[in-house]
Amino acid sequence: MLEAARRYALQNAVAHGGKANAKAVVGRLLTLDAALRPRAREVQAEVEAVVAAVNALTSDQQREELERTAPELLEKKAVEAPAGLPDLSGVTGPVVMRMAPYPSGPLHIGNARMVILNDEYVRRYGGRLVLVYDDTIGSEEKFILPEAYDQIREGLDWLGVRIAEVVYKSDRLPLFYEWGERLLASGAAYVCECPQERLRALRKDGQACEHRARGPSEDTERFRAMIRGDYAEGAAVVRLKTDVQHPNPAFRDRVLFRIAEREHPRVGRRHRVWPLLEFSWAVDDHVLGITHVVRGKDLVMEDLMETAIWDALGVQRRPVFIHHGLLGFRDIELSKTALRKQIESGAVDGIDDPRAWTLQSLARRGITPEAVRSFVKAFSLSLADVEVPVETLYSENRKIIDPGADRFFFVPDPVTLRLPGTAAATLRLPRHPDDASRGVREVPVSEAVAVSRLDFAAHRGEEVRLKDWCNVLLVEDGRVTSREVKPGVPKLQWVCGGVDASVLMPDGTEARGLAEAAITQARPGQVVQFERFGFVRLESLGPVRAVFAHR
Repeated sequence: MLEAARRYALQNAVAHGGKANAKAVVGRLLTLDAALRPRAREVQAEVEAVVAAVNALTSDQQREELERTAPELLEKKAVEAPAGLPDLSGVTGPVVMRMAPYPSGPLHIGNARMVILNDEYVRRYGGRLVLVYDDTIGSEEKFILPEAYDQIREGLDWLGVRIAEVVYKSDRLPLFYEWGERLLASGAAYVCECPQERLRALRKDGQACEHRARGPSEDTERFRAMIRGDYAEGAAVVRLKTDVQHPNPAFRDRVLFRIAEREHPRVGRRHRVWPLLEFSWAVDDHVLGITHVVRGKDLVMEDLMETAIWDALGVQRRPVFIHHGLLGFRDIELSKTALRKQIESGAVDGIDDPRAWTLQSLARRGITPEAVRSFVKAFSLSLADVEVPVETLYSENRKIIDPGADRFFFVPDPVTLRLPGTAAATLRLPRHPDDASRGVREVPVSEAVAVSRLDFAAHRGEEVRLKDWCNVLLVEDGRVTSREVKPGVPKLQWVCGGVDASVLMPDGTEARGLAEAAITQARPGQVVQFERFGFVRLESLGPVRAVFAHR
């Protein structure tokens, strides 16, 4: 079993950027060998140890071992990403699509799939993309933030999304009330005054409450009474009449309107009866002329609800629903509510903190909108759920930024060694190793040389190579041993006569150290590579402050 676990862990790691997922490996083993299922917990523990060992290997080592021990798994897993987005079905005229963010915070990397798929399709068909702020009153835990409207638009602008029209649902309550009355008048909905616990029990048993038998005129009057304020919050809701014995209990008599007394950041207390999203979309997808709706496959209930409302009212013009699987990231929490709480507590500095994973934080780190777009498009509209390491996004970004990123030396947490007798001089090193047209930079050398404390501890007393310069004996008072490049000699980063610099890391910590003086010739906002450290985006040059992008 352990041999099989290692093979599948290697296969999983090769397919996911070098990091295998223990749950996926366990699932594979239990599926292929039913005899293992009674001891699933024991298998889980053993597999986690195997996965930890596999993840400790480099990506090259993982692939080499898989090619050597189970090449058939490598071949089976070598599935190419979709060549591109498939054509939209049901296109009979101008394409109109919409995106509907709830303004509880800025957009994050998890929202990018919805945004970019919509934008790519309207670009392809020369259509229109409507930005609809889904700002009806939500739960007490998930509430609207006034600043989120601008934060969302800022993220869309950064991604290069083309918006044809902006709509606020909070401005459309009279329209929703009108449609609500139409639905009540048709007899397809009713005002329910049952306590939530009682109705939950009735729905579970497939039974209707007594309020369901009222006539349309009485229900319409009670709906108007809700709007006037005759009912307290929680005392009444409007429900759609669906089959009370529907196979999916969640679809039985779902809520369309409820009372919420909370103040709205845009319209204050002008309204107290608010539609749920499924009802508001049944209205707006028709009224706004939406032709295609792209949404996750977890939102099929919304399809059913919209269709049931349109059927009840005889609505003929309807959009085509298109679904995709869920895209997740390993080891990243993507929650606007959690981010808001972290900012309020001071655990995170703001929406552009590297730990936030908002579009603003990606921009601050030097992740490009082109990389995000390419990353999203690679997964196309597949219905398969995908969980990817964030390295997949970094790989796309690396392709874009590497050709234009000047190289500089940076030493974090430096210690100084001396090379007595070393004459002061200047090295002329390329700004980019693969592009001579970018010119050179002048790097001074002297007796005092800074290297990282970590490198010094790991190689103390050894012969090492100071990259692009010379070989030295690594002790406090060292000496130059030779100039030629020797195979097998560790290469260390170094700085002579540098300037203080700090790099904000993805986990919120700071790497403080010395950068070569030539960094002051760069410009704020520029993405550069600190050699043997990683790509960073420069924020300021006096003092030198940068934000880490990735390696």
